[in-house]
Amino acid sequence: MTLLMNAAPPIPNNWNRSGLPGWTYHSPSLFALERSMVFLTHWQIVGHECDIPNPGDWLGFDLLGERAVVMRGADGVVRAFNNLCRHRGARVVDGASGSCKGAIVCPFHGWVYNLDGTLRGVARPESFDPINRADFGLKPLELEIFHGFLFLRFQHGPQPPVAEWLAPCNDDLTAYHCMDIAPVTPPEWDTVLPINWKSVRDVDNEGYHVAMAHPALQDLYGRSYRDLNYPNGLSHSIGEFGDQPGRRWSVRNYVKHSPEQPWLPPHLRKSWTYYSLFPNAVLAFTPEGAQFYQEIPLTHTSTRVTGRIYSRQNETRAERLSRYLAYRIDRETSQEDQQLSIWSNESMKSAAFDGFHLSDLEYGVRCHHDQMRGLLPVMTCETAPPEAELAQINTKMREQAHSNNLT
Repeated sequence: MTLLMNAAPPIPNNWNRSGLPGWTYHSPSLFALERSMVFLTHWQIVGHECDIPNPGDWLGFDLLGERAVVMRGADGVVRAFNNLCRHRGARVVDGASGSCKGAIVCPFHGWVYNLDGTLRGVARPESFDPINRADFGLKPLELEIFHGFLFLRFQHGPQPPVAEWLAPCNDDLTAYHCMDIAPVTPPEWDTVLPINWKSVRDVDNEGYHVAMAHPALQDLYGRSYRDLNYPNGLSHSIGEFGDQPGRRWSVRNYVKHSPEQPWLPPHLRKSWTYYSLFPNAVLAFTPEGAQFYQEIPLTHTSTRVTGRIYSRQNETRAERLSRYLAYRIDRETSQEDQQLSIWSNESMKSAAFDGFHLSDLEYGVRCHHDQMRGLLPVMTCETAPPEAELAQINTKMREQAHSNNLT
């Protein structure tokens, strides 16, 4: 079977099968470094252009004390800003999404911004010293759009531009006609789990557990599920279904009613595909729809798992039915993964936990951990450094690694 994605590098021989040490899942000091050196400096997916089709439409996005708003301007251009009024720092919009009619009005004191973020005017201007409106617009954030999906980051970081980073999946996303999707109602879902975010990602980064832990997916895919891993924190997982009727109700009816999509290339017509994006997100497609999901860390022991779901534009009844059946399978799978994540996270605090010993089918976990170690070399320490010294130790290790690279 020919895949549009470029060939992934093979799994190396004699690779190190260990994972991150258990202490990295419950260290407040390490979590503070993850905030500043991983999450705020890496691309985060916020939504899709179809979520904000009209001028003034916006999406909100909060991450570890930072907050953003992505808005379509009166000129049709989509921009991202810090969701902070330049007067006293209040949110200029509040919630997951909404629409502003002609202008953004801060709900605290009534400062007014144009839809492109420039300051239009302040309330009671006579009470201020002279204000240069050009100096008080909403602060812009980096925003890039890839096949309609909106990516932002709060600080510049090590990842390349999104189109360059995700180039290996460009042909597949082109084939999926990503500009021909629409948000479903309600478009967003979320749940909060009492665990470290990495435990969620560890479960999602491998398919070794599918046969045992996900009976619906196993019924749908059989042994076809596989993972491909690329440099720079990109991986591609594929599960294919055929004409064989499933044993489970949702699977049996999904296979029966899922319409053939002749506009898709043959290798995607009966495929569920997942594109994992470092550090914390996944783009997922079925023949009848799309979604993304991500882990938003709240604390070192609390994680919000959330995402948005999309249908095809001008969805047919058959597509709507198959998307509903796919959702039933996906919901069951998500609940199973949540329990696995909780069990995995619990183990990290046990004195009996000796670390991971990974299968070739779990190589994606190792790739994700290597990305983390590259950014935070302190995570290579098998025993936990003193919390008060952890940041300093990490800095010294980074300096040493840089020096070694120069020589």
